[in-house]
Amino acid sequence: MSGVRDAWIARHMSVSVANMARHWWVNHKQTVRQEVDGQYLWSPKTEAGGARSQFYDNMRLAAPGDIVLSYANQRVAYVGRVADFAFTAPKPTEYGVTGGYWSQFGWRLPVFWTPLSPPVSPKAMIGEIGPLLPTRYSPIHPVTGHGNQKAYLAEIPQEVAHLILNATVFDATALRNGGGNALLFEAERQILDDAIERTLAADPGLDATTKLRLVQSRRGQGLFRDRVSAVEPKCRLTGVTNPLLLIASHIKPWRLCQTAQERLDGMNGLMLTPDADRLFDRGFVSFQDDGRPLVSSRVDADDLRRLGLESLLAETPASNWVPGPFHPNQAAYVDFHRREVFLSGT
Repeated sequence: MSGVRDAWIARHMSVSVANMARHWWVNHKQTVRQEVDGQYLWSPKTEAGGARSQFYDNMRLAAPGDIVLSYANQRVAYVGRVADFAFTAPKPTEYGVTGGYWSQFGWRLPVFWTPLSPPVSPKAMIGEIGPLLPTRYSPIHPVTGHGNQKAYLAEIPQEVAHLILNATVFDATALRNGGGNALLFEAERQILDDAIERTLAADPGLDATTKLRLVQSRRGQGLFRDRVSAVEPKCRLTGVTNPLLLIASHIKPWRLCQTAQERLDGMNGLMLTPDADRLFDRGFVSFQDDGRPLVSSRVDADDLRRLGLESLLAETPASNWVPGPFHPNQAAYVDFHRREVFLSGT
């Protein structure tokens, strides 16, 4: 059995090194069952008092292909592969009363989990892994092996992950390939949006006309599209003006709007070509208030060239790439996109 296990580990580690994968450790005793069953991680964006937390900021640093160890109840029982970048999402309803003091919106990170057999006790091997743990933001104490308070997602050296995984057995093929397209952003967003749409449909405070308009706005149609096109008649990334080639896209995502007014506000939208809409919606591109585009380091420059968007890479973009500053009433939405959607981390 150990020979098979070592072969799995060797193959996994070689793939990790080739892809420059990072390794993470999550302490999630309160929510381990919901997050493993749901194939994700979710955290608030800040601590209860509003202070930043490196453990929460790490959610935005994790990237597809990274490896995550799941720690709960003093053992590592699952290993996961990050399937997509984190995105802003409501606190999972399946949490129930757990984390009642957490904010309603946080970071959701799609992760495919597979079990370890048997689970590993880090405390039992603290003599080996303790000296390798980071001096700052360690998930467990390097001497006692107890979980560190307030630690959630922590980066760990590859060697720590290797030692943990080499002490158990797991399905490396499932880890490498599991999840398919079901954990990608588009699928996850669809599920979240569907749930919100059902909530709106059942809201007795909304009349039938408003409900219809809100559903249409989710798809960039109806009154919302009319209002957006009146403010933004062309695509800010490509300059395309033909309305048949443009999508009405929310700046502050539909799933994150908290009122009907926000979902229907023409100032909360851009007319974009399909490729530009995908880049903007996923946070690969955003804008400064003066209209200049921002490009995330998470998107491959060659892919932008293949899409014909090489001008986004220029230090001094051509004039047609700067259609002008945003209207003052758009500023709050654009700022939200930069802070909560744009993939600015490296």
